[in-house]
Amino acid sequence: MASGETQTRLYEWLTGDEDSRLCKDIPDSACDEQPRNFFLHLLASLGNKLADELSSARLVLPWLLGAIGAPTWMVGLLVPIREAGALLPQLFVAGFIRLKPRRKGVWVVGGLLQALAAAALSVLALIGSGGVGGGLVLLALIALSLARGLSSIATKDVLGKTISKQRRGTLMGWSGSVAGAVTLAAGAVLVLFDDRPGELALAVLLGVAALGWTLNALCAAAIEEAEGATDGGANAWDSVKTGLALMRDDAAFRNFNLTRALLLSSALALPYVALMAQDNGGTELGGLGLLIVVSGVAGMVASPIWGKRSDASSKTVMRDGAIGTTLCCLLGASLAWLPESMSASVWPYALVYALLVIVHSGIRLGRKTYIVDMAGADNRALYVALSNTITGVLMLIVGAVIGALAQWLGAGPLLLVLAATAALAALSALRLPEVE
Repeated sequence: MASGETQTRLYEWLTGDEDSRLCKDIPDSACDEQPRNFFLHLLASLGNKLADELSSARLVLPWLLGAIGAPTWMVGLLVPIREAGALLPQLFVAGFIRLKPRRKGVWVVGGLLQALAAAALSVLALIGSGGVGGGLVLLALIALSLARGLSSIATKDVLGKTISKQRRGTLMGWSGSVAGAVTLAAGAVLVLFDDRPGELALAVLLGVAALGWTLNALCAAAIEEAEGATDGGANAWDSVKTGLALMRDDAAFRNFNLTRALLLSSALALPYVALMAQDNGGTELGGLGLLIVVSGVAGMVASPIWGKRSDASSKTVMRDGAIGTTLCCLLGASLAWLPESMSASVWPYALVYALLVIVHSGIRLGRKTYIVDMAGADNRALYVALSNTITGVLMLIVGAVIGALAQWLGAGPLLLVLAATAALAALSALRLPEVE
């Protein structure tokens, strides 16, 4: 990591800022440490994003269950467990975190627990087998997701205390780009493996994911975080009551959560596009590698652009991401009419998957920047936790409904349903106020 004047200049170049002491919505004591903290956040986010990609419930874990011979129905549980497990507990730990003047310790614990869960998945790739192995994979995923939820709320709170407004989206954009480049390299290696046995390769991928979360925790521990207010801490029931009051009284927060719920369409569409790819020549390890490559390229190219745009207007980014999701889902559904010579290849599905990853990364950056900027320092942890808990509940409900529709309709027609949902999300985003 650069230090001193070089670090400051690099910070100013990455953010496009001629004055590294821009301090908006952070304590004055955090100004001098902002360049150093920016790069620690960047490295921590790199580790987290890389680990997320290499243990993806959309791509890597389905391949793992297939490699160890787990029952097919377990694959349908991966994404709901991954998402809901990370989101549901957050409202209940928000009050606990609020009692701590420094919140990075919670982030560190969450990162280390995720590293341990990923290490367990790596071992299962080598020794797991059948239904028992698949059940253990799901248990490890539950532990990983709960730890992810612990880190998520603390990460956003520390980000809001250490990085200025109008720099947060830029930070997340650059971290997405760097992580995309590293993920690209990992996917390229898998493409070279092609149809070779994948257990060892999967174990290595998940081992690297464990190292990524270890890096995340170490960087979090090194961040200089000023003490914050500790009043307002509450038990889980008090947090629920406060959250319900917020949903009733704060129209902007209520509309944001409605928009975010409709935007679940992008997350739910991705595994079904991947499923179509697997069903059309992409079941070998080379097919997984290709999808990881296109995902890495998409993230590397798109994230900095979305990040810059989020600092200008995060609600516009959510709207544009919703429109892009609509178009991608329509395009994915139309692949069923391709000539057999083309539909039997993984490449058309990989292209749609890449486009969907681009718009999904915009949605993620837009909603993360919006919620952090909308909330003040005194209520940011509660806003983030409540929004994530609501989304976790909806993920379980909507995921079950979508899974039933997929069983009945098939992946192609299901994408038409998700396209309509994304169109409603675009309309809902128009109602949001600007918060930057």
